[in-house]
Amino acid sequence: MTPSLVQYALVGAAGMAAGMVNAIAGGGTLISFPAMTAIGMPAVGANVTNTVALWPGMVGGILAQRRDFDGQRSRLALTVPIGALGGVAGGMLLLYTGEHVFRVIVPYLILIAATLLATQDRLKAWLVKHPHHERTTSPLALGVPVAGGAVYGGYFGAGLGVILLAVLGLVLDDTLTRLNALKQAIALAANLAAALFFLFSGQVDWPIALVVAAGAIAGGSIGGRFAGRISPKTLRAIVVTLSVIVAGVYLVKG
Repeated sequence: MTPSLVQYALVGAAGMAAGMVNAIAGGGTLISFPAMTAIGMPAVGANVTNTVALWPGMVGGILAQRRDFDGQRSRLALTVPIGALGGVAGGMLLLYTGEHVFRVIVPYLILIAATLLATQDRLKAWLVKHPHHERTTSPLALGVPVAGGAVYGGYFGAGLGVILLAVLGLVLDDTLTRLNALKQAIALAANLAAALFFLFSGQVDWPIALVVAAGAIAGGSIGGRFAGRISPKTLRAIVVTLSVIVAGVYLVKG
């Protein structure tokens, strides 16, 4: 497809909105992915392009929390490679299932992601109120659920951060801040590995990817500056509402 200037402007604005939302509340994929399909991109191609375009914006979160990785070297050594392998596996699954299957299940994936985003605050509150004392976590108990989350991340990605935070909070004894840093590293590994795998898929629309990436970087910068002035809860509610509407449109179109 050859997008018009108006369509480029649309996906660029969606990328900016996604970057801003990710910087403040999370869930940017639920904005940028539907925008790509709205201009006529195939669902799989849009998802692949979205993954390639948005992963650079995750680096800022890692840098912002780099001090919270102190003492987590063994966890990182286990979970980051698993996250990367899971991301590739999810990417392979996406390309294997193909356009028809992905289009059928994508509205349900959007609804799942919207639900996860809506319950994010409750999850964090639960993790703070229910610390796990004197828990010994085996590599298997940590690695298996992380792998499952990473596969989901490579396949679609929206809501991955919430899934990983829930997994880590259930199996590890640590503060929410440090668990969030570990989550950021795993999510980046999964998305970056999936993006690298997609480079050879022939499904990446590079002009769209570059426009969305530029918008996301700009939006992330704006979101970071205004994070203290915009309520994450309100922004998250808007994204969830829009996601439910988008999922409904997908279901009606069949």
